[in-house]
Amino acid sequence: MMELRLSDLRNGESGTINSVGVGRGRGRGDGRRVGRGWGFRKRLEDMGLTPGTKVTVVKSAPFNGPLEVYVRGSRLAIGRGMAERIFVEVKR
Repeated sequence: MMELRLSDLRNGESGTINSVGVGRGRGRGDGRRVGRGWGFRKRLEDMGLTPGTKVTVVKSAPFNGPLEVYVRGSRLAIGRGMAERIFVEVKR
């Protein structure tokens, strides 16, 4: 198993949400700053994107556009920046 960003998955690929990072490239060196981003985490939680949840990429828009994902029986559109901060465990 390997950990990837949700934005790295291709159409039809699935993974289980492992963690949610806040910020890009600052802090601990892996893009997961500690102590900030409460609003970001809350928004993901409200959409059902919590650790341990299975998520499938339905469609990835070209040119760094949003991703359409299937999670908990619903389809959601997630911006690329948001998807880059969601880390998923993938079997390959």
